[in-house]
Amino acid sequence: MMTTDWDSLADTFDQEADHGLLDPVVRAAWARRMESWLPAGPSDVLDLGCGTGSLALLAAGQGHRLTGVDRSPRMVERARAKLAGTDAEVLVGDAARPPVGDRGFDVILARHVVWTLPDPAAALRHWAGLLRPGGRLVLVEGVWNGTGIPAERLTALLAPLTERVHHERLAGDRDLWGKEVDDERYALVAPVRGTRRHTEVVDVHLILRRGSEVLLARRSGTGYADGLLHAPSGHVEDGEDVRAAMIREAAEEIGLDLDPAEPRVALVMQHRGPGGDPRTGWFFEAAYDPARSPYNREPDKCSELAWYPLDALPDDMVAYCRAGLEGYRAGERFLIHWHEDGDPIAYEPEGERRAVVLPVSEG
Repeated sequence: MMTTDWDSLADTFDQEADHGLLDPVVRAAWARRMESWLPAGPSDVLDLGCGTGSLALLAAGQGHRLTGVDRSPRMVERARAKLAGTDAEVLVGDAARPPVGDRGFDVILARHVVWTLPDPAAALRHWAGLLRPGGRLVLVEGVWNGTGIPAERLTALLAPLTERVHHERLAGDRDLWGKEVDDERYALVAPVRGTRRHTEVVDVHLILRRGSEVLLARRSGTGYADGLLHAPSGHVEDGEDVRAAMIREAAEEIGLDLDPAEPRVALVMQHRGPGGDPRTGWFFEAAYDPARSPYNREPDKCSELAWYPLDALPDDMVAYCRAGLEGYRAGERFLIHWHEDGDPIAYEPEGERRAVVLPVSEG
């Protein structure tokens, strides 16, 4: 990070060849680069740390819609004058957190800005969130006189956010700088990854009914919720549908061979354990058949099987399973059960209830 009084530099800033782009040769060199870095069609470009607006003016001249941001009011004043007659907007604000609200952009452009920021990684994450799907970051940086940010470091910061990073060496192009330079200067053009689609584990739970009773299993040796009661359950495997998963889990855990017509959907509940990731649970109901009594097929994961009254469930249960059974008993069909991180895994009789009933359409 660097601290500079940019207001005091505003009056002389454009005297540097690559700042003011007053030399036609320098201006044309930057125009060619900008044309290759920006989309072919008109796009919304956010120029962060825009200074006096020289690059913004080039982009506007190429048909793009410009918004500039700079923390120096004097720089912004000069940029607005330079961009007068275009539709560009120039705002006073912090490049790391530009004051653009919830607006989206196709390109975020920043030249010699990232190296000045106190937390470049956080700024890049925020910038990526301002881009529309298919948007790109165009970052011009370097290392000169012992200051700046090396391309290797900036590329590493971009890696989690971008699909790929295109690197262009700029030091060898004399026309860009109006002089020969022998330090590191470069541009990185990086399309940002599309928003990661939400994924979550799907699990299945069996509500095996024996009249007014349900079968519960006491967890043991699993490393999660051991000692607590839970319905026979498991995860859906890759490529498996939820009914097939329920039939498989019933056979594996309690030795019950269910016909595909037997399991009936009782409840669907999205749930999250304390400190965990969301999951979607499908609760299936099936009737007890005396000719096929369940038994404990996984003694390494279950210490006992027992029947309990549905209307008087035991307290020593996994909280979300208890909530699912209570919702089922009440005739609900869709629930959300979202633990806060400090919540216990176990049901607490006096604890806060996390179940939220989702109403069913009457259409």
